[in-house]
Amino acid sequence: MLYRFQIELSDIDRGVYESLDFRVAQHPSETYPYMLSRVFAYCLAYQDRLEFTPGGLADPEAPALRKLGLQNEIETWIEIGNPSSRKLHKASKTAKEVLVFTYKNPEVLLTEIRGGDVHRASEIKIYSFDGDFLTAVSNSTEKNNRWALLVQQGQMDLTIAEETFSGEIKTFNI
Repeated sequence: MLYRFQIELSDIDRGVYESLDFRVAQHPSETYPYMLSRVFAYCLAYQDRLEFTPGGLADPEAPALRKLGLQNEIETWIEIGNPSSRKLHKASKTAKEVLVFTYKNPEVLLTEIRGGDVHRASEIKIYSFDGDFLTAVSNSTEKNNRWALLVQQGQMDLTIAEETFSGEIKTFNI
């Protein structure tokens, strides 16, 4: 299914204020938490040239999102969920910056990275979304979505119509 998101983004933590308008295709095997994590990752990492990877979930070797440089190299590699240490090793050898946005237990991911041989593991930035927040938002997600997202001090406040949802963004270091 194809979803449209029109999001008024106010990311006070990063000083980013944008009107975003994009579409996200939900793969048949993709859960709502995974899809919404992709949407929020796009917002929280938003910068010029950031894009959803064209192959999407059909290409398991590609990032979920990426920012290409002027020479078509991957500058920013973004993963969703709990990617394998092998994939993160490849990502950190390929890109200048690697980010992971997870809706799963981040301790599982941290344990795998610490136990694996991941290049530049200490530079990987890991963010975790609250599962209850994603569940509440998924119940209000429609084919066409008009949202306002306020990000400040590690907190997301999402307004959909007259309803506001709040969720914490936890950050982890390797």
